[in-house]
This record gives sequence, structure tokens and C-alpha cells, in this order.
Amino acid sequence: MQLTLALRLTGILLGLFSFTLIPPILFALHEYDIKSLRAFHITFALMSLSGFLLWKLNTRPLSSLQARDGFMVTVLFWFVLSLVSALPFWLAIKGIPNIADITVSKAVFEAVSGFTTTGATTLTKLDQLPRAILYYRQQLQFLGGMGIIVLAIAILPMLGLGGYQLQRAEAPGPMRDEKLTPRLASTAKLMMGVYFGLTALCAIAFYFSHEKMDWFEAIAHSFTTVSTSGFSTHDKSLGYFDSALVETVAIIFMILGSLNFTIYFNIWYKRRFNYLWQDLQARVFIYILLTLIIVTTVILATFPTIKNGTDITANPPTLSFLTAFRYASFHVVSLMSTTGFSTQDYSQWPLFLPVLVFGSGFIGGCIGSTAGGFKITRIILLYKQGMREILRLIHPNAVLPVRLGKRAVPERVGPAVLGFTFLYMASFLLLSLLMMAADTRLTPVDAFAAVAACINTIGPALGKVTATFSEVSAAGLWVGSFSMLLGRLEILTLLVVLHIAFWRK
Repeated sequence: MQLTLALRLTGILLGLFSFTLIPPILFALHEYDIKSLRAFHITFALMSLSGFLLWKLNTRPLSSLQARDGFMVTVLFWFVLSLVSALPFWLAIKGIPNIADITVSKAVFEAVSGFTTTGATTLTKLDQLPRAILYYRQQLQFLGGMGIIVLAIAILPMLGLGGYQLQRAEAPGPMRDEKLTPRLASTAKLMMGVYFGLTALCAIAFYFSHEKMDWFEAIAHSFTTVSTSGFSTHDKSLGYFDSALVETVAIIFMILGSLNFTIYFNIWYKRRFNYLWQDLQARVFIYILLTLIIVTTVILATFPTIKNGTDITANPPTLSFLTAFRYASFHVVSLMSTTGFSTQDYSQWPLFLPVLVFGSGFIGGCIGSTAGGFKITRIILLYKQGMREILRLIHPNAVLPVRLGKRAVPERVGPAVLGFTFLYMASFLLLSLLMMAADTRLTPVDAFAAVAACINTIGPALGKVTATFSEVSAAGLWVGSFSMLLGRLEILTLLVVLHIAFWRK
């Protein structure tokens, strides 16, 4: 591994990324928000200077990235950027009257949650925060949606650098070698084009969906809908608008953000209009989604549940079928897509629904989407692997390849998915134990839910962390921040760098 090269590339990426602070700076100027403006200027200066020093102080000639370098740059960039990007929260929010004082751990947690598109928050009284900070917070999730490293892929070839190893480190899932086009830079540009296009359409749809949706609200929520992130500009999330039309727009674009982006490439550029239904993981995703919506709707319409938002009455009546369908559709899509928007306190729903709805976030979206979770393709492969082992017991001499659709999956993919599953489960268990040790006020259920929400980039959880993480201790927030980074980097990327063999020549 060429550590010097990795540091230099991290510096280049930091320097380039500093320019994303220009929109928040301009917005703060428009709002005459001097405190936020100062915070953005300090962050811009620090990010630019750090990037310049890392680039200038390492004079080793730039060469093509190797696999180890790609992993190192990815991890370095995410960690350094998360720390630096926490500065505006700490500098701008600290000292605001009637707002709970923000600590370093809370600021870092907020920044990490933004970049990893988790949507978990420690902030309260969002409606009273400066709009410039709220915009910055939403923009973090927009930038994290497609992965910050993917944005750099289109730029690195211009510098004479190969970006493929970066893409391998950042891309989610076992099929990460699949390309849309022969040139990686062209692929990145196409993906960004799709992403920006969906976000623009979402903003327009939001704007015309409700009278309270001005362009600020529409753009802010489009940033976190297509990126399946979940930050809102209000404490009540999308429940602030109390509009079925707003929720419908959100449902549509949360689903679009959860599907493999190659689908849109094939539909738009190759005119393969039936490609959506030909994609196996898209079909399975939709089947699971519809099943969960039906089950949730039936239970909500049958058993006594919530009334008047989140208020619980002594003898609450059952919901009408249409109201139950509205609540079920929105929250199942929100949680399974790992977006994390809410309009109701689903933890108060009857029977097993809170666990079922929250558990859908473990499933997550499709490979090649902005959604988190375990991913549909891995679930399909685990199922097919299990079925193959059963058939092998019946037919010991049979050749039984695992297929995704009509294509046989390479033999190396099966063990890779099994290995990922073990590391995922082991990491989840270990981090849950660490969370319990870091904050003894949390019950085991609280700790498990908090880590699950972070590692799957869901956002809201159950128990004490249903709405926010504001009551979690500083140590617990650091565990949560690490969990979010681990989950966003698909576990293996971060664990590779932490392995002792990685540092041997």
C-alpha cells in the first residue's frame, strides 16, 4: 500500500469537496445569517488548507491506484470529511437561545449521519434552527446519496488517475464489478445524471403537492428523499405537512431511490422499457414491499391503534381501511428504503407491527441504489444457496449453479456473500454490546435498535431512540457514528483497512 499516495489523493478530494460549501455560504448570505456564514467560511478554509497541505507535502508522483490504495483513500476520506463537516453544526448551533447545547460528539454524529444517508439525529427544535444550517444538513445527505467517492470517479481520470479501485471500494454489494459503460468516468456521469434528474423531478413534485412546500422545503426534502436519507427541516418530519399527496410523492421517489440505478439507464438510454420487471431484485423488492404493506394495513385496520397523530387514547378506535393503508404504505416504504421519514409514532402500533416495520429496514433496497440495509440481492443469493444445499443432499452428483435471473453467478460470489453475512452479524452483535456498555441507561432493546438503525442507515429506531438520539451519551454517539460509517462502507471496506494483513508489504 502506498500511504503517501493515499494521503495525497485524500487531499485532492478534500480540496475539491470544499467547493460544495459554496451553496450554503450563498444561502447564509441570502438569509443574512452571520453566525452560520462564519461557520461555513471557517470550515471552507480548514478543508481547503488541509487538502492543499496533504497534496503539496506529499511529492510522490501520482500513479494508478491499486486495490489497497482505493480502500485506504475511501476510509480516510470518509473519516476526515465527517470530522471537518461537523464544524458548521458545532460553530453555528452552539449558544443559540432555547436550543440544547451541541457537543462535539453530537456534531460529529450529525455529520456522519448526513454523509452516510442514515437520517438519525441528535438535534431537536429543528423549526427554530437557522435555515442556512438546515439547508447544509439536507445537502450533506444529497452528497452522500450516491457516495462521495462516486462523484470523484468522474474527476480522477482527468487527473491521469484510474478511478476503478475507488469505485470497487465504495460500490455496494457482490456485483460491484458490473459496469454500465466501458469507461468508469462515463458510468459515473450517467449515474450522477440519473441521480440529479430524479432529485429535480422530486423537488418539482413536492413544490406542487402542498401550499407549505415552498422551493426551500421542496428542494430540501427532495435531497433526502431520492438519497433515501430521511433528514427533514421539521421535528415532525413529513408529518408537519399532514398531506396524503406529499406522502405519495415521497413514497414514489423513495421507491425509485431504492431500485438499482442501472434500471433507469436501460430504460432511458437503451429504450428497454420492460427492464424493470426483468430485473430479479427489483421484482423481489416490490413483492416484499407489497406483502408488508398488506399485512400492516390489515392489522392497523383490525386492531385498536393510534388516533390524532401520535396521541394514544384510553380506548382508541380502529382506523378506517384507507387511513390504515395510508399509514402502512408510507412507513413500510420509508423504513424498508432506509429513508426514515415518519408521520406517526409507529412504535405504538399494535401487535408485532413496530418490529415488523422496523425490521424491514434490515432488508433494505437493491444493490446499486442509494438505500442501505442488507440488500435484496444478498437475500436472494442466500436463499438460493440454501436451496442448492438442500438439493445437493437429494442429488449429490448434480451440478447446480446459483443463478440470478438467467445468469449464473460466479462461484466466488457465494462465499463472499456468506462471509459478508457473518461479518455483518458479528459486527452488529459486537457494536450492540459496545452500545450497552457506552450508555448504561439504554435497555438491551434500545441498544440493539440504535445499532440496527445506524449500521443499516435506517435512522429512527425503537425505544428511547424512536425519534432522536439526543438522549444517548457521548460514548454511545461515538459508537453510533462508527456503526454508520461501517454500514455505509459495506462493512468489508472498513474492516479490510483495520486488518493487520493490510499493513504488511
